[in-house]
Amino acid sequence: MNFPPNVAKQNGAVYACQFKRVAGAAMVLCAMVAALPAMAARPDGSVEYARGRILVETRAGLSNADLDKALKAYGGKGRKLGQSRLHVVTLPAHVSEIDAVAKLSARPEFKFVELDRQWSSTMAINDPYAGSAWHLNKVGAPRAWDASMGAGVTIAILDSGADLSHPDLVNNLVAGYNTLDANNNVADVCGHGTAVAGVAAASVNNGIGVAGVAGGARIMPVRIAGIDATTGSCKAYSSSIVSGLTFAADNGARVANISYGGVAASSAIQSAANYMKSKGGLVFVSAGNNNLNDTTAPTTALVVVAATDSADAKASFSNYGPYVTLAAPGVGIWTTSRGGVYQAWSGTSFASPLAAGVAALMMAARPDLSNVQVEALLQASALDLGAAGRDSVFGYGRVDAAAAVAAARAFAAPADVTSPTVAISAPLGSSSVAGNVAVSVNATDNVGVTRVDLKVNGTTVATDSVGPFSFVWDSTNVANGMASLVAVAYDAAGNAGTATTVAVNVANGVTAPTPVGPDTVAPVVVINNPVAGAVSGTVAISVSASDNAALSGISQTLKVDAMVVASGAGGTLAYNWNTRKATKGWHTISATAADAAGNTTVKTVQVNVQ
Repeated sequence: MNFPPNVAKQNGAVYACQFKRVAGAAMVLCAMVAALPAMAARPDGSVEYARGRILVETRAGLSNADLDKALKAYGGKGRKLGQSRLHVVTLPAHVSEIDAVAKLSARPEFKFVELDRQWSSTMAINDPYAGSAWHLNKVGAPRAWDASMGAGVTIAILDSGADLSHPDLVNNLVAGYNTLDANNNVADVCGHGTAVAGVAAASVNNGIGVAGVAGGARIMPVRIAGIDATTGSCKAYSSSIVSGLTFAADNGARVANISYGGVAASSAIQSAANYMKSKGGLVFVSAGNNNLNDTTAPTTALVVVAATDSADAKASFSNYGPYVTLAAPGVGIWTTSRGGVYQAWSGTSFASPLAAGVAALMMAARPDLSNVQVEALLQASALDLGAAGRDSVFGYGRVDAAAAVAAARAFAAPADVTSPTVAISAPLGSSSVAGNVAVSVNATDNVGVTRVDLKVNGTTVATDSVGPFSFVWDSTNVANGMASLVAVAYDAAGNAGTATTVAVNVANGVTAPTPVGPDTVAPVVVINNPVAGAVSGTVAISVSASDNAALSGISQTLKVDAMVVASGAGGTLAYNWNTRKATKGWHTISATAADAAGNTTVKTVQVNVQ
C-alpha cells in the first residue's frame, strides 16, 4: 500500500512521495506539498492540537467590543468565520492553550471554548487493480437515477482538495476555497479528496471512468487538509473544518462531507454543522477506521456514517457506537484518483460521501423538502440491518438510494400546527444581575426549533438558531431596576411558543455620568452580524450601540434596503432576515442609533444574497 505517501524534506521544502510501477518499471514520484504548522503533543508523542490558537463560539447577543475585551486578558485575537458566531482565536506564544480554554470556558460570553484539534483522514486501503461499481447496485442507485441524478444541488467536499482536471470531475466542479492558505487554490495535496469527491458526484453518462452516486450534482472542493510532515498522512484541524463548513453554508452548498475520523466529538464542528443546518444543509461525516466502539454521544448536527461490505456486514475496520446514524458501502469503492486515473478505495471515508450523494439525489428530486425532512426520510428508508431499529453498528441502517428517492418523491408533509415549548432556565426570576448575563433557554418542538429570540423589556436583543440555545445579555444596556426577559421559539412552519416572563433585578454599580451642557455627541453603533459578503438562508442580524449619556436613552432602527424591519430601545437590537424572500444580489443593511438629545449615527453593511 502506497498511501499515505512518504514525506521527504530537501532545501526546506516538503515533498510527498509514492512508489509507482509504470510500464513495468519502478518509479518514485514526488510532489511538493504544504506542510502543516506545529502541533502540541501528548506525553506519548502523538499529535493532538495546534499551538497558538483555540476555537470559541460566542453566545448570541455578544458584541464585537465585548468579545475583544474577553480575549484581551490572554492577548488573544479572534477571527470570525463567515456569518457564524464561531471564531478562531490566536494566542501569544507564552500563553498555554489548555489554560486559556479552561479559563475562557468559565466566562458567560461563550457557548463553548475548545482546543484546535487535529483529525486524520479515514482512508483504510487502496488497490489500483481492483474495480467494480458494486456499491452503486447495492444501494439501488441506477433505479434512483430514473428520477434524480442530483442536478441543481451542490455538495461541498471538505478534504485535501481535488484534481481539477480529472475527466470525471471537471464538468461538475464549482468554485471552492482553501481554508489553510485563505485562497482559491484547491489542488489536491493528498489524493484523498479526489477519491471522496468521485464517490459522491463523479460524472454520469459521460462514457468514461466511474459514476458517482449523484453524478448530476455540483462539487465544491473545500481544502481543509494538508500533509503532516511528522507522519506523512493527510490531516486537518478543527479550525480549518469549521471555516470550510461556514464557507460552504454561506456559498450555497446543500450537502457537505467530512471524511476525517473523530470529528463528531468536536463542539466546534457540531456548531458549524448546525450553522449549515440553519441554512438548509446537511453535513455527513465518517465514523472512523479503528474498529472501535466509539462512545461519542449521538448528535443531530451530523450524519455519522459507518462502513459496510458487499454482504451488508460491518466492514472490518469500521468504528461503531451510539453516534452512528447510517451505514453505507465502504469496501473496494471504485472511484476517481489524483492524476486522472481510477482506483478502488476502502474506508469510512468513502461510505460517508456515498450517503451524502443519496441526500443530494433526494434534494434534487424534491427541492421543496426541508433538510430536516430529507434527513428523516433518508433514515426511514434505510435497509435495517443488525438489531431492529437504530443500533450502534449500522445506525438506522444501510442507505438505499432507490427507496430514499422514492420516499422523497411520495412525501406529503402533514400540516404542522404544534407550537414549540420554551422556557428560560437561567437566570432565575427575581435574581439580581449585573454586567454580561448568561441566559439559557430550553426549547423543544414536535418537528424542530429553527430559532429562539430573546426579548428584554419588549425589544428583541439577540437571536439564536443553533442549539443548545443560549445568549449573553449586556445588562448595562438598560436602567437599574426590574427588567423582563422573554424567550420566543419558532419552528419551520412559523408556529411560535412564548416562555413565561422572567423578571430580574438589574443592579449595575456604575451609571453613565450626566453630560454637562447640551449633548452634541452622537451614539456609536456597530453591526456585529452579518459581515460584508455572501449570505443565504436566515441571517441573524445583531446591532449594538453605546452613547456618552445613559444607554436607556438610545433608540435603534434597523433597515434592509429602505424598509424598516426592526426597532427598539436600549443598546442592542436583533432581527432574523429570511433571505429566501429577497432577490438575489447585493442588499444594504443599515442601523440607526439615536440618543435622547436627537443625535444620530448610521452604519451600513453590504451583503450578497446567494
